[in-house]
Amino acid sequence: MSTDLARHPELERLLARVLHRGTWLATCVIALGLALPLIGGPGAGIVTAGVALFILLPVLRVLLMLIVFVRERDYRFGAIAALVLAIIALGAALGVHMAGSMPG
Repeated sequence: MSTDLARHPELERLLARVLHRGTWLATCVIALGLALPLIGGPGAGIVTAGVALFILLPVLRVLLMLIVFVRERDYRFGAIAALVLAIIALGAALGVHMAGSMPG
């Protein structure tokens, strides 16, 4: 597997930048949401948005991998990335459906 990663050094750098900046962005959004109530503003929705950003970062990573693999015509890894995205989407859809059908 290390030989496969060596074929995509630009992908590794891109993913590292996106995850690093995304983590900082989500952290700052959560911090803002936590600070707003101290000055009299509502912050719960902003904290929720920051948490959602944290949750979406891995999905963004797989999406970027899919785009890079397809552009490089590495269809085997592109298919694997597409399968992972489909599993994530199916899990999210089932979670939303099941949450809607639960009593309470």
